[in-house]
Amino acid sequence: MPDAAVQVFPIRHHGPGSARSLLGALEALQPDVVLVEGPADADALLPFLAHEALVPPVALLAYVPGEEGRSVMYPFAAFSPEFVAFRWALQRGVRAGFMDLPSSVTLAERDVPEAPQDTTENEAVPAEPSPADLLRRDPLGTMARAAGFTDFERWWEALAEAAPSGEDVFAAVRDLMRVAREDHDLPEREAQREAQMRQTIRAALKAGAQRVAVVCGAWHAPALEDLDARGRAKEDAALLKGLPKVKTSVTWVPWSHDRLTYASGYGAGVHSPGWYAHLWAGHARPVETWLTEAARMLRGRGVDISSAHVIEASRLAEALAALRGLPLAGLPELMEAARAVFTWVSDAPLQLIEQELVIGTALGVVPTDVPSVPLAQDVAAQQKTLRLKPETVVREVTLDLREDAGLARSVFLHRLNVLGVPWGERRYVGGRGTFKEAWALKWMPEFAVRLVEASRYGGTVVRAANARAAQVARAARTLPELTGLLEDVRAANLRDAARVALAQLDARGAATSDAAELLGALPPLARLARYGDVRSREEDEGALEVFRTLLTRGALNLPGAALNLADDAAQALVRVVADADAAVRLVNDEECQGVWLAALHELAGQDGAHDLLLGDATRRLRDAGTLAEGDVRARVGLALAPARSPVAVSAWLDGFLGADATLLLHDARLLNLLDTWLAGLPDEAFEGVLPPLRRVFSRLSVGDRRELGEQVRGHRRGGEVVEVHEARSALPVPFVLRLLGVNA
Repeated sequence: MPDAAVQVFPIRHHGPGSARSLLGALEALQPDVVLVEGPADADALLPFLAHEALVPPVALLAYVPGEEGRSVMYPFAAFSPEFVAFRWALQRGVRAGFMDLPSSVTLAERDVPEAPQDTTENEAVPAEPSPADLLRRDPLGTMARAAGFTDFERWWEALAEAAPSGEDVFAAVRDLMRVAREDHDLPEREAQREAQMRQTIRAALKAGAQRVAVVCGAWHAPALEDLDARGRAKEDAALLKGLPKVKTSVTWVPWSHDRLTYASGYGAGVHSPGWYAHLWAGHARPVETWLTEAARMLRGRGVDISSAHVIEASRLAEALAALRGLPLAGLPELMEAARAVFTWVSDAPLQLIEQELVIGTALGVVPTDVPSVPLAQDVAAQQKTLRLKPETVVREVTLDLREDAGLARSVFLHRLNVLGVPWGERRYVGGRGTFKEAWALKWMPEFAVRLVEASRYGGTVVRAANARAAQVARAARTLPELTGLLEDVRAANLRDAARVALAQLDARGAATSDAAELLGALPPLARLARYGDVRSREEDEGALEVFRTLLTRGALNLPGAALNLADDAAQALVRVVADADAAVRLVNDEECQGVWLAALHELAGQDGAHDLLLGDATRRLRDAGTLAEGDVRARVGLALAPARSPVAVSAWLDGFLGADATLLLHDARLLNLLDTWLAGLPDEAFEGVLPPLRRVFSRLSVGDRRELGEQVRGHRRGGEVVEVHEARSALPVPFVLRLLGVNA
């Protein structure tokens, strides 16, 4: 088995310099078999890489059907050497295939790393390691620092990406990796992967291949060159014997540049896929063209950038590269030049450049005939029908639910959210009415995995969403979870799931007496009962009946729930009461209002209830018009009685005043009662009550606080009578008469 029959090309995953060198090497070698690092059970999908409708970046998705979360991704960009090698082979009719461990073996592990694992990246090292330990743990990082670079990324770019391409690069990298691997402990999984690759190469040679091109991560190159070492074939077979396997499915899915970055958590990622795509495009002057693209993009965003800025930035970037001894200005030099020339008072332009050009916004496309789960096919078909193009940049859309197109888009986006695919995020929309929805759309590549996971619920969006929502309804532990889900399924027009949610509400509501849980479930039901399903333009009678039932049970249990509460529990319950009160007012049903006001009356007079809730109930009764002003002042007077502790009074006032000062601004007697109580407190009591009172009044607007201060400044305390000095009071009269134009 002659070694010359096998040529190993060590590359960096997603490196454009490696890809360019590889193209030249393949043209020179003209192999009859091309083997690439990747899952050996995915060969059937390789022909799609030559499909005219396939646009990178894409990813090979391998998953275990029916088991959520068990999947692994193998991304490919246009500048990935693996992608370039496959396209070269497919366009020339050369046999090609993967040679790494099958995904059925990889996914048999309990914790699956994202693949491919690029061992050319830095590893974390302990503080102050010994030189030998540092070389063993981080061989490539050590070499980069020895070469005078601050990190591995910059060193690799200068060595293989920005340097002139050629076969000599592969020889240099092979020698470098051979030295780096000396005395390096190889983990068991890495040894199995390399054994699988060697076995695949041997099988190709045994099948009659004369020239085999092997494309692998640089780290593996030395291990794949010597196939005939004594006993190695037997050792490889022993390593691979009996490995656990699971049944998997494999397909192509769209991927994006931002998911190719280290920051996304991808182990073999790069820092700047957008910049690498620019290098791969083959511009004659990559520095000038990149800065021109940056200027064009910034001008489109309203930033004032001229051609002179581009010329100056280009000169600065080239000067920086010359000072640093680099053959070509790299991304650090370009970003420094952009910062110096394109930005002034803000780094916002630099952040735009980072997002748009350094990382990039490209989203791949896969052909419609790529085998995929039926749910993903249905999503793609509906996206096309509804004219909702998946994009990696945020796009704002406002939908009019009175129109069929807007209604259909809204239902589709709500159903995807139910399935756990949050392509759209609801945004606030101004104006009156409930017929408008605002969404922010951003498609993430991992949604493809989520669609695979959700496919166990059904083959279409509506079936899967109904099944998943019904499952969530049955598993819900609280009434608020159920009512929130009911609102979601009504917005998504999932009638089957809505029936299940309503049945669960009936059963759960009858089984609980927790006032907070019962009342906390009311707001979503109130919105449905009042506005109904806007999509069918009718009120929801079923929601109103459930609302009445839950309100009645919650109102009966509310006074008892307010007894003997700690401060934090009282704060939580008063928020529930506020939401329930708003829900009752929204429903605007006489029966519900009567039940609710009766509960508030009982709560306001409940001995032993927390003062925060007592004050809150008194204010709500006053706002509803069921307490006369005299009764309100009487209750305030009792609350401010001298025998009561200042802390209890401040808690009562916290609930009574609420979030504004309307009561005090428009009722001078109430303000006088409060002012008198405060003025009569002893010094020690005043110091104790000051912090909670400051918290109460901090919620008021600046204008309300100013007006209250002005009113308090003019108050007379205790109703005392002041004698009038006749002579002094007459002195201003002539002056006032002159101002009024009256002759005295």
